[in-house]
Amino acid sequence: MPMVSIIVPVYNAEKTIERCINSILNQSYKDFELLLLDDGSTDASGRICDAFAEKDQRIRVLHKENTGVSDTRNQGIAMAGGEYLQFADSDDWLASGATEFFVCTVTEHSCDMVIADFYRVIGERVAQKGDIEKDGLMDRMGYAASMMQKPADFYYGVLWNKFYKRSIIEEYHIRMDTAVSWCEDFMFNMEYVRHIHTVYALKVPVYYYVKTKDSLVSQGLSMKKTIQMKLNVFTYYNSFYKDVLGEEDYEKRRGRIYRFLFDAASDGSVLPLSLMGNYRLGDERTNVSESVQEGEGIFFDLYRERKLQEKLFDIVALRNDLTTMDVKVLYFLSQPHENCTLKEMADILNISRRQLSGSIQRMQAREMLTVQEEEKDRARAKRGTREKQQENGRKADIKEYMVTQEAENILSEILFVLCDFEQIQYEGFSQEEMEIYERLEEMRRKNIRKALRT
Repeated sequence: MPMVSIIVPVYNAEKTIERCINSILNQSYKDFELLLLDDGSTDASGRICDAFAEKDQRIRVLHKENTGVSDTRNQGIAMAGGEYLQFADSDDWLASGATEFFVCTVTEHSCDMVIADFYRVIGERVAQKGDIEKDGLMDRMGYAASMMQKPADFYYGVLWNKFYKRSIIEEYHIRMDTAVSWCEDFMFNMEYVRHIHTVYALKVPVYYYVKTKDSLVSQGLSMKKTIQMKLNVFTYYNSFYKDVLGEEDYEKRRGRIYRFLFDAASDGSVLPLSLMGNYRLGDERTNVSESVQEGEGIFFDLYRERKLQEKLFDIVALRNDLTTMDVKVLYFLSQPHENCTLKEMADILNISRRQLSGSIQRMQAREMLTVQEEEKDRARAKRGTREKQQENGRKADIKEYMVTQEAENILSEILFVLCDFEQIQYEGFSQEEMEIYERLEEMRRKNIRKALRT
């Protein structure tokens, strides 16, 4: 059997498949089989694959009905006979030494996976991408910690810049999840990493990725299905870190783990574009009149931003039998708030204290929140200066609310819609523009804090 099986799903790729196949056949490393999986193409892709197979006995072609890329890859894994697996997409191509670099690295360092840099191709422009600062071997914990820094980056999510042991994939029956069409590569990688010990990071670009892939928007998915898909992926992502890190380390790093929901990758986001404008909620309860939408001035701007946020919170509220205010309060209380009184919380949320208390009571009744009152020194409250008594009175009104396990799924949904909220606001921004904006925005926030202190 060959040392390496290279799996390439093919669907209506007649314009690019020859380039992809030639890049594989011209590899400096020769001991491989090439599995070309024609996923029900309606163009000349299948015939092109057959023509190559007639000339090179290392090529095997499968013609199948159209079932999607995940199922097609799974069939390729089942067909593979190589000791190692390598993947490619039909509109991309491999650097001439890609397979040799992978084989030499995995054998020299006896590792379970190799991950490498790659090139991104946009039109005639080619740029090297990847997060590898230097070559090196890391354990599973080290890899998971690195992934936590930029979880949505293609570098961690895709299959084609990695090299896998087929024995591990078969032992644990690791396959692509055919029920999702977002982050399915990433989920496959996380499941694989669960069962390995070492990863070698190779600072060599081995692959040319052509950035023309479809988004979820182009798939025509409904908002309901998209949100559920996101939830499934995040639930798995969360479970992955609980398993790899352990309970104590997971709790310490949960904030970083949740950042996955917001992290737009610098190399074409793994997160989908916002679907705003492409769906109708039907039951939505947050509406803004056309005249208000066109209003000018700071108060209209602040109002519209708040209403857009509430419009997205409505999605979570409707799914979980909550009010939009409950969702708003729950998210606020999941963030650091230990130094705020109830009056201050209500001010921040732009609601009355009575509304805040009612919302908290409803969520406590559903066991979504618990409360820990700060310890108060009653002796100090009875004596001392008037200022100290006032401060003690303020401390008596401070309560720390904790989000319970019952609310974890709802909190995940909130974070997903906030991800959409960010993407709606900054749609069309380049990476450079986003970095400039973030710096200016931080300066603006500092100026406001400074002014409020004087």
